[in-house]
Amino acid sequence: MYKALVKPALFTLDAERAHHLVFNNLRRAARVPGAKAMLRGLYDFQHPSLAREVFGLKFPNPVGLAAGFDKNATLTDELATLGFGFVEIGTVTPRPQAGNPQPRLFRLPKDEALVNRMGFNNDGVAVVAARLAQRQNRQLLIGGNIGKNKDTPNERAAEDYVACFEALAEEVDYFVVNVSSPNTPGLRQLQEKEPLIKLLQQVQERNLSRAQPRPLLLKIAPDLTDSQLDDILEIARETKLSGLVSTNTTISREGLLTDAGQVTALGAGGLSGRPLRARATEVIRYLHQRSQGELPIIGAGGIHSARDAQEKLAAGASLVQLYTGFIYEGPALVSRINKALARG
Repeated sequence: MYKALVKPALFTLDAERAHHLVFNNLRRAARVPGAKAMLRGLYDFQHPSLAREVFGLKFPNPVGLAAGFDKNATLTDELATLGFGFVEIGTVTPRPQAGNPQPRLFRLPKDEALVNRMGFNNDGVAVVAARLAQRQNRQLLIGGNIGKNKDTPNERAAEDYVACFEALAEEVDYFVVNVSSPNTPGLRQLQEKEPLIKLLQQVQERNLSRAQPRPLLLKIAPDLTDSQLDDILEIARETKLSGLVSTNTTISREGLLTDAGQVTALGAGGLSGRPLRARATEVIRYLHQRSQGELPIIGAGGIHSARDAQEKLAAGASLVQLYTGFIYEGPALVSRINKALARG
C-alpha cells in the first residue's frame, strides 16, 4: 500500500513538508484506540534469533532508525510500533537552532537518494531531554546523536558535546558523537586526529566518571581515505570508544542517474540512499578487518532491501540503521529485513 498509494502522494510534496505530514499523521493515528496494536501487527516482526548484545546493550533485533529522522524525539513511542530494534534521535545541540534556510531537503527519485543540508535543526537538548523523560515506551533502546551549535567555534566544540551528554545521560542508552555532517560549516575539520582526540577525551572523561557509563560511539563520513580510517581506529582505541557508526552522508556526486545539471542546481548537502550503499559497505569492511572485529560497527548507508542489510552485516556490522531506504520503501522494510535475517 505504501509504494502504490502513500509514496506517490507524498512525493508530490516538497520533501520536508512531506516529512512533517508523515510525522503529524503517525502521531494522530497512534492516538486512535487500538491503532498501536494494529501497527505492531502489520510491521513489528520479532524472533528470538534476531536478538543481539552489542556494547553491553541487548537489542531485540539489529535494525534501527538512523539519526535525522526523529531529530527531536517526538515520535519514539509511535516508531516503536514499527518493529525497530532501536531508534537514534538527533542530531541534538545545546541550544535550539533553526538550521539552514529552506528548501534544504531534496529527492533524487531516479537514484532513490536524498540530498539534505538541514544543518542540525532541532529544539535544543533541554527540550529533547524533557520529551524523552515523558515517553511511555521505556523498553525501546534510544541512541542520542549529539553535535555542536553552528555558532560555536571548533576550539570550544567539546563544551557543546559535553553539555549534550550531561543533559541526555539519564534518557538515552548510548551516545553518538557526530562530527561528520557536511552541513555545519567547519564541522568535518573535527574529524582530524588531534582535535577529535581532545573532543572525545573530554566527553569520555564525563562519561567514565558516572556510576553507569553509556556506550560512546563516533559517526564517521564515507569520504575518509584509508589512512584517515586508520587514524579513526587509533583514536577509537585511545579514547576507549564503544563503537562506530559507519557511515554518514557523502559529499560525492559520482555515478548518479539524475541529470548533472539538476543535481548541481540543488546546491550543497549530504547525499544518502542507494548511491552510498557500496562505499558505506566498503568502509565497514575495511574498519572491521583492520580492527580484527574488535570494534562494534553500526552500519548505515543505502539500505533499501533485506539483501542490503545482510551485505552490511556480512561486511562486519553488528547492527544496521535505515533512513533514506525507509522513505523510499516504507515501514514494511523493517519487517522484511528482520524476516530475512530470521530465515538465515
